[in-house]
Amino acid sequence: MYNYLDFEKPVADLEGKILELKKLSENGEAVDVAEEIARLEKRSKDALRDAYKALTPWQKAQVARHPDRPHCLDYVGALFSDFTPLAGDRGFGEDNAIIGGFARFRGEPIAVIGQEKGSDTKSRLKHNFGMAKPEGYRKAVRIMELADRFGVPLVTLVDTAGAYPGINAEERGQAEAIARSTSACLGLKIPSISVVIGEGGSGGAIAIATANRVYMLEHSIYSVISPEGAASILWHDSTRAKDAATNMKITAQDLLDLKIIDGIIQEPLGGAHRAPEAVISATGDQIAKTLGEFASQNMDFREQRREKYLAIGRSL
Repeated sequence: MYNYLDFEKPVADLEGKILELKKLSENGEAVDVAEEIARLEKRSKDALRDAYKALTPWQKAQVARHPDRPHCLDYVGALFSDFTPLAGDRGFGEDNAIIGGFARFRGEPIAVIGQEKGSDTKSRLKHNFGMAKPEGYRKAVRIMELADRFGVPLVTLVDTAGAYPGINAEERGQAEAIARSTSACLGLKIPSISVVIGEGGSGGAIAIATANRVYMLEHSIYSVISPEGAASILWHDSTRAKDAATNMKITAQDLLDLKIIDGIIQEPLGGAHRAPEAVISATGDQIAKTLGEFASQNMDFREQRREKYLAIGRSL
C-alpha cells in the first residue's frame, strides 16, 4: 500500500478494496473474485489518471514531497557505479545532507553532488531532512574544484526544502557558503547538468543547481521560497500555502515556459514513487543524452552558462 495524498482518496478507496479481495483469494475463499479485481483495477487506474491529469501547483508540491519518492541515494545507487563518496569540507566537519563524490556513469568518469532527505525517521535525522549547513556547501565546492581540475563532468541532484536556517548555520556563514557554491557552479570549465528530482527550495537548491542544463521531473517543484514561507511573509498565515503555490510559478511546466529550466523528465502515472525504477532510468537517459550533446559540441561551458543566466534576467 502507498502513502496516499489527500487528492488521491478515490484511488486509495479502490486500491484498498482490491487488496481486500486479493487477500480473500489468497486465503482460498470459494468465491471467484478475479473478475471483480480486474474491474476495480481498471477503475483505480482511471481514477489515478483523472487525479493526475490536471494537478494544481499545490498538489504538485505534495507529490514532490511524497515520502516514498526516490531520493538522491536511490539515483546514485542505480545510475552510477564505483561511487566513492567524499566527506568533510576541510574546515569544520561533515554534513550528511549533501552527498558527493566521484563515480562512473555508463563507463565514463563523473562527479556527483546531491541533497539527501532520508527515507525513514533515522535517516531523515542523519541527513537533516536534506537541509544543508555551510559545511555541506563547502564540501560541494571542494568536489566541484576537484572535478574541474581533472576535467570530469558534474551531475547534481536537487532535493531540498532549502538550506538549514538554524542559528549555528548562520554563525558559520550560511549565506556566504551558498554564494560561494553558486559562484563555483558558474565558474566551472567542465560541463554540468542539474536535475530537480523532488523539491528545489530557495538558495539551498540554487547553490548546486546553477548548471549548463537544468532539468526537472514532471511533478517536482523549484522556487525561491517554500509556499509556506511565502504565505507567512505575504499574508502572515502559513495556512495559505496553497494560494502562494498557485501564484509563484513553481511547477516544471511553468518554469519551462519561462525558460528557467531546459526540459522536463516525464514521471510514471501516479508520480515517481509508484515506479521508482522507471523514473530513475528516464533520468539516466536524459543525463546520457545531454552529456552526448556536450561531447559533440566545441563550446566554452563557462560562457554558455553565463549567457544562459543573463538571458533569464533579460527575458523576465
